[in-house]
Amino acid sequence: METEVKLTLFNDVHRQIAEALHHAINGAFPELQEKPNLEALGSSLSSAPNFKMGHIAFACFPLAKICRKGPPQIAQMLLEQKPLKECPVIEKAQAQGPYLNFFLSLETLGNIVIGDINNGEYFQHKLIAGAEKWMIEYSQPNTHKILHVGHMRNLCLGNALVRMCRYAGVDMSAVTYPGDVGTHVAKCLWYLKKHNKEEPPKQNKGAWLGDMYTKANSLLEDQRGTENEDQNRAELTAILKELHDQKGEYYDLWLETKKWSVELMKEAYSWADVEFDRWFWESEVDAPSLNYVNELFKEGKLVKDDGAVGMDLSEDKLGFCLLIKTDGTGLYATKDVELARKKFEEYGIKRNIYIVDDRQAYHFKQVFKVLEKVGFEQAKDCYHLQYAMVELPDGAMSSRKGNIVPLMDLVSEMEKRIKEQFLNRYLEDQSWSEDEVNKTATMIANGAIKYGMIRVDNNRKITFNMDDWLKLDGETGPYLQYVHARIASLCEKLHYNDDLIVNWESLTKDQEIALMVKLLSFNDVVASGVQKLQTMHLCGYLYDLGKLFNSFYAECPIAKAETEELKNTRLALAHATGMVMKEGLALLGIQAPEKM
Repeated sequence: METEVKLTLFNDVHRQIAEALHHAINGAFPELQEKPNLEALGSSLSSAPNFKMGHIAFACFPLAKICRKGPPQIAQMLLEQKPLKECPVIEKAQAQGPYLNFFLSLETLGNIVIGDINNGEYFQHKLIAGAEKWMIEYSQPNTHKILHVGHMRNLCLGNALVRMCRYAGVDMSAVTYPGDVGTHVAKCLWYLKKHNKEEPPKQNKGAWLGDMYTKANSLLEDQRGTENEDQNRAELTAILKELHDQKGEYYDLWLETKKWSVELMKEAYSWADVEFDRWFWESEVDAPSLNYVNELFKEGKLVKDDGAVGMDLSEDKLGFCLLIKTDGTGLYATKDVELARKKFEEYGIKRNIYIVDDRQAYHFKQVFKVLEKVGFEQAKDCYHLQYAMVELPDGAMSSRKGNIVPLMDLVSEMEKRIKEQFLNRYLEDQSWSEDEVNKTATMIANGAIKYGMIRVDNNRKITFNMDDWLKLDGETGPYLQYVHARIASLCEKLHYNDDLIVNWESLTKDQEIALMVKLLSFNDVVASGVQKLQTMHLCGYLYDLGKLFNSFYAECPIAKAETEELKNTRLALAHATGMVMKEGLALLGIQAPEKM
C-alpha cells in the first residue's frame, strides 16, 4: 500500500525533460483542455530497457485517453515537436512503439548529476512535497525475555524506513513500545521468586532473565494437568494484580528486573545505531486504557457480553473485539486503543505507522475499526505495516521454547568469524591496528544482518543463514560494503580531488554510460521507497549499482586510461558511485568501511 504522499520533481534532468514534454504536448495537441502536470510527466519517466534504445523512456499510454489517439501515434507526434529537439539534456529522441525514448547529453548528465553528487548537493533535495508529521512505531520487544535474531527484522526495517523518510524530507518521530507487563512477566517473576536457586550474574542480566522465562514456561508446562496447575494460575493472577496496583514484593522485583531487560535492549540498539524519540511502555497505558474503555462503555459505545466488555464488529467481519475481560483486566487491544490516542495528542502526528509482524493483522483491523466507530477521526491515519517472520533453517523461533539465537551472542559469533576469515591477516602483517580490525568487524556484521533483514519483500519469510549473509560475492551487505571500500581505496590511491579537470563526453563505453544513468535515479528510488514504505527496491538498486561498478572497473581502466583527462573523468565517476553507495547504505542503517 502506498502512503498518501506527493513526490516533488526534484530531479533536474527529469524536470527539464518533463518541461519539454509539457510544451510538446501543448504543441501537438493544442485543443486539449486537460493536460498532465509536470509532476505527473516526471513520474512517468523511467530507465529504458537497454541503452541501444535510449537512456530514459516515456510511456505514452496515459495520454491515449485524453488525446484519443494510439500511444505509438502520440509518440511520433511528440517526436516532431521543437521543445524536445531543443531540450539541452536530450542528445537525441526516438519513438519505439508506444514509448518515446531519450538519449541524454553526457556533458549535461555529468555536470548536473555526477558533479552534484561529488559536491554533495545531490543529497540535499527535498523529495516529498508537504509531508505532514509521521510517526513510525517499531521494535516492540518484551522485557523479561531474550532479545533474539528474530527481533531484528522489525528493528532493521523500522530503522531504515525512518532514515529514508527523514532523508526525503518527512517530519518523522521514531518510537518504540516494549511490552513490560503481562503474563510473560508474571511467569518470569513467579519462577524467580519461587523456584530459582541461581544468583543473578554480575553481567548480562537481561539475557539471564530470558533464560528464567524459558525455565518458567517449561515448569508450568510440566505441571499442567497436575494438582499444581490451579495454584500456579492463581499465583500468576495475583502477581498481575500486584503489577497493576503498583505495590507489593512482586512489583518491587519487577522494577528491579525490568532495568536488566532495558540494559540489554539499549546494548542492542547501540550496536544497531538506533535511537528513539520516545519509549512508550505498555505499563504506562495499562490503567489509562481501562479508564478510557470504561468511559466508552458508560457512553453506550461498547457492549457487555457474559461480563466482558467490547465491541461487536461482526458487521465488519471482524467478530467481537474484547476490551475488558470478566476479571476486569485489559488486553493488547485495550492498550493499543489508548496508545493511538496518546500518540496523536502528545505528538500532533498526521500519520501513525505500526511495524508489527503479519500475525497481528487481525488485531490491528479490530483496533482501527474500534477507534473509527467510537469517533476517533484519526483512525483513518493509522496503518499497520506487516512483515513475515524470520526463521532458522530448522524452523520458527520461540522464546517460550528456548529455540532462539540470542542477538548479542550472534553478534559476537559473527564478528569472531569475520576476523578469522577476512581481517586477522591484516593484524599479522601489521597493516591494521587491533582497533581498526574490531571496528571493521562490527561494521561488517552489522551490515550483514541489516541488509539480510530488509532486502526482500516485507511479506516474504526470511531464513537466517550466517554463512550466506557474510559472503562477499553475492547479494549481501558485506558485498556492498566491499564495493565502497574498493572505491575509497582507489580514490585515495589515485588522489581524487574536486579540482580534477574532466570531460564527460569522453565517456563512450556502455559500462560508463550505464553507471552514469544509474546514479541519476538514486533519489527516485528512495522517494519511491518512502511512498511505498519499502526497503527492498533501495537494496536492489545498491546491489545493481555495485555490479555495474565492478563491470565498469573491469572494462574501463582508470589508472591506465589512454589520457589524463579520461583517467580523471573515470575517477570522478568512480568517486560519485562511492558517494551514492555510502549514502544508500547509511539510509539502510549500514556503515560503509573505508577499507576491508
